[in-house]
Amino acid sequence: MYRVFITDDEPFIIEGLYDIVDWSGMGLEIVGHAENGEQALERMRPMTVDILITDISMPEMNGLELIRKARVLHPALKVIVLSGYDDFRYLKEAMTLGIENYLLKPINLQELQGTLAATIDKLNMRKDEQFIQEQNTRMLRDHIMYRWLTGQIAQAEMEERGRLLGIRWDHTRLLAAIVRTGPDVPDRLELIIQVLGDQQDVIPFSNMEGDTVLLFTFDDPDEGKLKARQQLERIMEQLKPLGMVRVSLGTVQLLPDEAHISYRNAQKALEYFMVHPGAVWMDYTELSSPSEAGVLRDPFVWGDYAKWLVSKDKDSFCRRLEEDFRKVQEMPEVTLDSIQAFSIEFMVRLKMELKEIKHTEHTEIFRQEMLWIMNAGSVDDILAALQQAASRAVDSLIQDGKSPVVHQVLARIHEAYAEELSLKTLAVQYKIHPVYLGSLFQKDVGESFTEYVNRYRIEKAKALLKESSLKVHEIAKEVGYWESGYFYKQFKKYVGVSPTDFKGLH
Repeated sequence: MYRVFITDDEPFIIEGLYDIVDWSGMGLEIVGHAENGEQALERMRPMTVDILITDISMPEMNGLELIRKARVLHPALKVIVLSGYDDFRYLKEAMTLGIENYLLKPINLQELQGTLAATIDKLNMRKDEQFIQEQNTRMLRDHIMYRWLTGQIAQAEMEERGRLLGIRWDHTRLLAAIVRTGPDVPDRLELIIQVLGDQQDVIPFSNMEGDTVLLFTFDDPDEGKLKARQQLERIMEQLKPLGMVRVSLGTVQLLPDEAHISYRNAQKALEYFMVHPGAVWMDYTELSSPSEAGVLRDPFVWGDYAKWLVSKDKDSFCRRLEEDFRKVQEMPEVTLDSIQAFSIEFMVRLKMELKEIKHTEHTEIFRQEMLWIMNAGSVDDILAALQQAASRAVDSLIQDGKSPVVHQVLARIHEAYAEELSLKTLAVQYKIHPVYLGSLFQKDVGESFTEYVNRYRIEKAKALLKESSLKVHEIAKEVGYWESGYFYKQFKKYVGVSPTDFKGLH
């Protein structure tokens, strides 16, 4: 509810205002009143006030002076002036102060209610703009943090941008953690921020996969990691009633140069849930590595595989995989267990590489191949599983010509074409800049976002005009047009005739 304060030196006016308006029905609440400007200013000082209704002519401090001083306390305050004088001088000065209306006594209820309704609309618009601004700031913060942790922003540039976003590095070490919840948990980042409270040494943000990333900063490695785990356990307890929650932990690294290593390791640990689907916690330092099993950690040149994946060269990928795999077999003291361990890590890297190329998460992909590797009875079985995974990865890139975010936007349009749709709101939802989203959509679809939405809605309208008995203005609303005139204009643009004429032909 928006909060209203009333000031008038005539008590019966104040009493009348309490009674004649259905304040709660309009979404308003009277939080106080006063009989002069001095008293009003004192009472308004400690409280939040959205709308001030004040008389002009009052003792001790008149309404105009009250407005000026109240605006110091509440800069966004909306003001409605009451006056028993139809004096142009008062009106002119009041208008310069940016009032909503100048109402003469006795008060006309209909005019007062209309003024209040218009003021509420302005407050709602300001709230929406503030929300979008906050979302844009958060999206910018998320984008910058993600680019920094993935090596796309140099440290000097990050420090400069960090100052603008209020990001500080007051410690020497960092530990990255990733919290993944089910898709049905709304505002997961906000919930986690609430659990953390006002902690300056934890930096939360959302990455491009929609997961929440927490960067814990500290000086003592052992004590810092212990506290980080305790905080993560608290978060898990709070999120558990909302559904699935999984946490992966990276490694303690030096700030700022090694931060990306901790984040990368947290990402790799997250992928090991494919191997242990029933687990809820994965710490990278507790995972058995291939080197511990007697195999070099990285006997393959991964850069070549990444290149063939991007170029969709399945033959070269699989041929080189077999060649390198046979070399691993010839290493001294190699065992089936060690080859399984290395192959699982290879699968994790393949999945992460695919995710970076497609900019989207495929939770279930490669699950079957992972199970084959874990239960394999021979080296050849493991190789076959790896080659099938490689083929599936390349095939998914070949089949998917459009950007994943464009796929999501198209699905949203097809599902909610009757609702209000805009690049700005969708960009906030999918954490991408609206200008970039617009150019990406144009590139992949071949027409602008607005053109596509209009064309899709008009096709739906044509079907309704043919098949239903609804009136034209009803059909316009059914497909997302609340202005009949605009609907007529768009329909004629895409179809060549008016909707009325089109309905007559069918």
